[in-house]
Amino acid sequence: MSTEGPSKPPSSPRRAVVVGGGLAGLSAAESLRDGGWLVTLLEPSGRCGGVIETVSRDGWLVERSADSFLAARPEAVELVERLGLSGHLVGIRPEVRRALVCRGGRLHPVPAGFRLMAPGRTWSVLSTPLLSLRGRLRVVLERFVPRRRGENGGDDESLRDFAVRRLGREAFSRLVHPLVSGIWTADPGRLSMAAACEEFLVMERRYGSLWAGEAARLSSGKAAANGLASGARYGQFVTLAEGMETLPARLAERLIDRGVAIRRVGAERLSRGDGGGWSVGTSDGGVIAADGVVVAAPAAVASRFVAAIDPPLADELAGIEYAGSAIVSLGFAREDVAHPLDAAGVVVPRAEGRRILAVSFSSSKFPGRAPEGMVLMRSFVGGALDPSAARLDDRELESIVMDDLRSLLGVRGSPRFMQIDRWAGAMPQYHLGHLDRLSRIDARLRGLPGLALAGAAYRGVGIPQVILSGRTAAALL
Repeated sequence: MSTEGPSKPPSSPRRAVVVGGGLAGLSAAESLRDGGWLVTLLEPSGRCGGVIETVSRDGWLVERSADSFLAARPEAVELVERLGLSGHLVGIRPEVRRALVCRGGRLHPVPAGFRLMAPGRTWSVLSTPLLSLRGRLRVVLERFVPRRRGENGGDDESLRDFAVRRLGREAFSRLVHPLVSGIWTADPGRLSMAAACEEFLVMERRYGSLWAGEAARLSSGKAAANGLASGARYGQFVTLAEGMETLPARLAERLIDRGVAIRRVGAERLSRGDGGGWSVGTSDGGVIAADGVVVAAPAAVASRFVAAIDPPLADELAGIEYAGSAIVSLGFAREDVAHPLDAAGVVVPRAEGRRILAVSFSSSKFPGRAPEGMVLMRSFVGGALDPSAARLDDRELESIVMDDLRSLLGVRGSPRFMQIDRWAGAMPQYHLGHLDRLSRIDARLRGLPGLALAGAAYRGVGIPQVILSGRTAAALL
């Protein structure tokens, strides 16, 4: 005879609402569903993927924002594998795994082994035409620049101050700044090293110099398998053959198949539920009860959403600034471009007096980006130091870009294809004090159990970091 009491009814599954259908929100929804939650994802646009979007037209394949991701981090590669997309991965062609930099209207390769701001080969620095003799020697002598004082390197330091202190002003303006602008579109005088480029701070603190830190990295076997790439780690960047939008689109399909409800409504209000938990008011007048809420929306949107429940948290979120840019994608007949396009692209220092920040040679990097006999390139204009550029009309943007492409790459005639994408206020800026702000945000969230934040505004703008942010937020509910 059993001595057990009456069996208890199974507990109801926990319910979660995810606000935002970008990659962070989709990743949060995936993790929550894996944990047995019932998930409703709210995306007012009706299209999942956020800024990740691919346009395919008449044989042209154009990315509206990010065109690749860093495979050295595991998060995006693991997602690709879970979605059965491993066979669709495409790396940058080996023959173009380098970057060019403009100086005096001429294009020169980044010194071999120079990785964003870490030098790798002495001779390549000493022989580069991108720097004067004095500038080259200053980079080589970085080995003897003392560490910054203080137990932890002192207070937060801007990228500009760090690079000038370690490498000299000329290397900063001619190499570091243009390379960084291709990632952050930021004001380097306000960009926090601790938040945006901690790896190089660690090099200084642990090894005493960037030279020594990069040598240790290379000797540890962490260098790219293809050898020393210049500028960025081009051998480690990959994309999907059918375009980057394949990733969020396939993930959204998988979520729907697994019972996640994706609704085309906005989230407007957040309040405490009557019996605990949360209530989410939606743009169609409805209310959704939830045990947990992940807000995977831009910081300004998240600020408005939480304002009623925690004004100090809302103020912190509102303090995260964003910058904008415009991407002008142009296609040409191959014979109308004199340059061999034998690189991943070119970056342009502000000292050159041009408004263009960079040009990515899309059809050189990846196959299937342009019709036979054509080439595709994406030009970037704007950023934090040129905020008005993203607001220029199409004709003005085309004129700015075409003038620079004619002089830098020998482009002739008119483009056979054009697409202009404006991303006003789309790139979060990790300004000085960003990590302190995140600490204050985390402290506020600890007093709001069942609420978490995800997205590019916090701990990384790259696709792997954004995926991680969604999975981390889900784990906090």
